[in-house]
Amino acid sequence: MNTQKLLLTLYARFTGETRHRWLPILTVPVFALAALLGWDGWRQSHAEAIGAQLAQFSARATADVRAELDTLSTAFDSALAAPEVGAALAGNDPNTASRLVRTALPILSDLSFQSANLDPIYQGNLAAFGYGRLALIEAVLASGRTQILVIKHVGQPRLAIAAPVRDGDALAAIAIGIAPLDVLSKAVASAMPPGGYIGLKQARFLVTEIGNVSLAYLSEAGAHAVPDSDMRVVATAPDVNVGLLEAGTSYPVAGLLLLVGFGALLLIRKMPRNTVEEAGPTLAEATAALTPDDASEAKPRPPKAITPTLPLERSIFRAYDIRGIVGQTLDMSIARLIGRAIGSAMHEKGLREIVVGRDGRLSGADMANGLIAGLRTAGCEVTDIGLAPTPVVYFAAFHLRAGSCVAVTGSHNPPDYNGFKVVIDGETLSGDAIQALYVRIAEDQLYDAPTLGRLDKRDVAGDYVERIGNDIQLEQRLSVVVDAGNGIAGAIAPLVLESIGCDVVPLYCEVDGTFPNHHPDPSDPENLSDLIDTVKRINADLGIAFDGDGDRLGVVTRDGEIIYPDRLLMLFAEDVLLRNPGACILYDVKCTGRLAGHILRHGGSPIMWRTGHSLIKAKMKETEAELAGEMSGHFFFRERWYGFDDGIYAAARLLEILAARGEPPEAVFAQIPKGTSTPELKIAMAEGENYAFVSTFVERAQFDGARLSTIDGVRADWPDGWGLLRASNTTPILVLRFEGDTPEALQRIQNVFRSQILAINANLDLPF
Repeated sequence: MNTQKLLLTLYARFTGETRHRWLPILTVPVFALAALLGWDGWRQSHAEAIGAQLAQFSARATADVRAELDTLSTAFDSALAAPEVGAALAGNDPNTASRLVRTALPILSDLSFQSANLDPIYQGNLAAFGYGRLALIEAVLASGRTQILVIKHVGQPRLAIAAPVRDGDALAAIAIGIAPLDVLSKAVASAMPPGGYIGLKQARFLVTEIGNVSLAYLSEAGAHAVPDSDMRVVATAPDVNVGLLEAGTSYPVAGLLLLVGFGALLLIRKMPRNTVEEAGPTLAEATAALTPDDASEAKPRPPKAITPTLPLERSIFRAYDIRGIVGQTLDMSIARLIGRAIGSAMHEKGLREIVVGRDGRLSGADMANGLIAGLRTAGCEVTDIGLAPTPVVYFAAFHLRAGSCVAVTGSHNPPDYNGFKVVIDGETLSGDAIQALYVRIAEDQLYDAPTLGRLDKRDVAGDYVERIGNDIQLEQRLSVVVDAGNGIAGAIAPLVLESIGCDVVPLYCEVDGTFPNHHPDPSDPENLSDLIDTVKRINADLGIAFDGDGDRLGVVTRDGEIIYPDRLLMLFAEDVLLRNPGACILYDVKCTGRLAGHILRHGGSPIMWRTGHSLIKAKMKETEAELAGEMSGHFFFRERWYGFDDGIYAAARLLEILAARGEPPEAVFAQIPKGTSTPELKIAMAEGENYAFVSTFVERAQFDGARLSTIDGVRADWPDGWGLLRASNTTPILVLRFEGDTPEALQRIQNVFRSQILAINANLDLPF
């Protein structure tokens, strides 16, 4: 019996008069489903009732928190204003002043007085002083009034209050008091309906919570900002949208099912008893009758074999991704081995789901197909989102709850390059984890699943555009020229920027893997010349450029000025720190020396780290940083986003900031500190030669009077500027950058580096 006959037999068994014998059995699930929907309707109604009550309680909790803050602030100001406190301070006796204030306000466990001159703090040990205390002092100096924040004090979260202490009209000092968090806990401890959740947060820090803590992950949707503070009350009821049907429809459907069930019972009572006839063979008999050819149709077929044509080179397994030249070190067979290695690593972690997307390179389809074949061989369930910028691949891993993904991309490299950026269980692979993939392949430690993993195709571009458009809307329309350099960002970036309220003029947004107009690398000023000309010609507000896979951002003004990414990071840091005082901000070794001071002045905690998107993301996770950026144009927002590098989203955040300022963009950028600096300068070398050169340079270089950092190459910082030499981890080049307070300082620093570079290799053609 062939497959067609089997299907006809099965159909016959469930149709005609023979169907009557199934009616008694079918009524059971009908009544069961009706009961389930009835219970579901009650559950949703109960959750809605909790939600309605919870809104009242959270509003009251918000008001109570504000009242507690006001009470503490008033009492603190009153205690400081006491004449005996002023006399003690005038007599240079802060200990007595502190004792008097704490006597009047016994809730304070500590009280100190800090000079308004912060220079010694910035020049000293900031970590020892405390970034939170510094952020609080900066807030008082900026506002001129009492401020309250949750900070770390002696390693523990505490409520800190600071106020200006004046001697007449002059600011004499700043008083800083420390109180327990219990001061605020009682403000949210009101009775609430069972099953709900209320919490109090400052940025990501949870001050206190009550209720069903398993609902905490939903609570931001019901947030209420505490007025004139950085705190918010978050609340939620059980999710009424997770029922079997939409809220309000369960009861009617349950009633309809009951009518159907009772109708079926009446029909059964009236059925004649002799209507059941002999049917064809049973399901087991029909299945057993399948021929060998028919049975083979039920088994998954392996993908077409990919014949290896190239040896596996360890050199393509780099510091933070896998990258090679197609036809020389990378082909479809290598891609399949890489897919098997990734799938094997996932199998050992008990993971199966993974997202794959590719950029617009001509080799992209072959590389993705080889990769997917290898992943499926290892049992992975693959969702192929097709052509997509790298950040959209990352987004899909979150959006589809896969947790793992691979972006097939050559990034900003020449057209004959391609590669793989790998995320497994939320971790972007780098360093040893990437080398482990090579070892796994070389030693044949590869897992082959009994059956091929599933393959689905999904388009998430619309979800990505909608997600950003729902989060960001400009306060005023801006005209923007978008230059994608014929990279994959051109397919989606204009749609995103239009969705947030921009007038977009596309430039080289047609996806073409040969990059016919210019190389898609916005870190090279030569690649921005057409964008600058277009912005000037149409008098647009701003010019935006992306690299080949859309994870890097370049910006130019209508005056033709290139706004380098480290200065953009200053603007992003200002914005993020407004809502997250004391937050950690990461930046790479290529960024301006002015960045750390700018972050500190705005109440943040600066950390310099190694260049590389995967290295930065790992450090962000370690430090819980809210924002990170690299001189290459990678920006990583954890605040309001997912923490991965996304040039398109960064462009939207930049335009949001500029539109809110109400000034022309060039006027906003003019307020950001700026020195005399170079762009990234590059010296081409043979594959691997750049690493050897840097190793020798680290051993031999001498920089008198400079503070050296060797976390990534050599960075030498003098009081009036700095210089850097490091090896690129994506292409065989040396990367250099210099900055000085004056053109003379810049030239001096360049000369110092030039002499020491040429001492190692006098034949190098230096770009400075």
